[in-house]
Amino acid sequence: MSDATIREIWLLSLALYGVVFLVVAALLTMILVTATRIHAGVSDIWTAGQKIANNTVHIALLDTTNHLLGTVLASAKGIVQATAAVSAHASNCPGCPQCVLGGDGR
Repeated sequence: MSDATIREIWLLSLALYGVVFLVVAALLTMILVTATRIHAGVSDIWTAGQKIANNTVHIALLDTTNHLLGTVLASAKGIVQATAAVSAHASNCPGCPQCVLGGDGR
C-alpha cells in the first residue's frame, strides 16, 4: 500500500467515526431531552399526588364521626321521647308544674 492509499483510508475512517460521533451525540441529546420531560411530568404527578393525599388524609376520621353521630342521634331520639312524655303529662295534669317539683307526690 502506498502512503496516499493509507492516508485516504485514514481520512475515510476518521470521517466515518466523525459521522458516527455526531449521530451518537444527537441521539444522546434526544434521550436527555426526553428524560428531562419525563422527569418534569413525574414531578408534576408527584406534586398532585401529595396535594390529593393532604386533602384526603382526614377521610378515615369520617368513620369515627359516623359512629359518634349515631350515638348523638340515639340520644336525640331519647330526648324527643322524654320531651313528649313531659308534654303529655303536663297536658293532662292539673297540678303541673307543682307535681314535678314535688308538690303532690306524683
